[in-house]
Amino acid sequence: MRGSMARQTAIANNLANTETAGFRAEIVNASTRWLGGQNTFQSRAEQVGQVIAADMKQGTVTQTGNPLDVAVDGDAMIAVQANDGSEGYTRRGDLKLNESGLLTTGDGSPVIGEAGPITLPPADSIKIGKDGGIWIVPPGGQIDQPQLVDTIKLVNAKGSVIAKGTDNLFREVNGGALPQDPLASVTSGALEGSNVNATVALVQMIEASRSWETQIKMIDTAKDIDSGGASLMRLDG
Repeated sequence: MRGSMARQTAIANNLANTETAGFRAEIVNASTRWLGGQNTFQSRAEQVGQVIAADMKQGTVTQTGNPLDVAVDGDAMIAVQANDGSEGYTRRGDLKLNESGLLTTGDGSPVIGEAGPITLPPADSIKIGKDGGIWIVPPGGQIDQPQLVDTIKLVNAKGSVIAKGTDNLFREVNGGALPQDPLASVTSGALEGSNVNATVALVQMIEASRSWETQIKMIDTAKDIDSGGASLMRLDG
């Protein structure tokens, strides 16, 4: 039942993020874990369910015309600062500027550049290059003379092991930071959508709900059998 609950939680999270830019659907796996004591036979097994990975299939890319929107090309990811201060990675490219000029993703995670979180000065225009470089035209400046202020840190997880956290950010499993990938690129003015198939997720939710109900009935049946056996033991003679 704990495995079923974990599955329903993951599917519900996928459904809640069908419209989230760059979201990667979670994958849940159930396995058997044997129970056994010292010098005894393994006589019983329980199910262990957990989120083991994410579906890294690319979502649909749409043109938005917004200069702060970027679609990450290939398998690259954007480096951001998580709430706990650690470095996380995301495909979410709906970038925004807050009142202080801090560049964040749509959910508020600060985007990391060459020297930490990126803060942009006031500008007449902003453009993000293919390599993640951020070019601005200062107030009153010449439009044909933009200035490079920072470069978004783009990484690639090939050769490393990453895992998805409950905050929807990927991290290096050993707690380290991935190096910047000089070959990674982005497409400005475009946005990658979620790769969750809402129809499939709804069917999975129905299956998970029915599985839960079946297990409840099995527990009730086992209880009835146990009660019946206890009643027989109480018969006179």
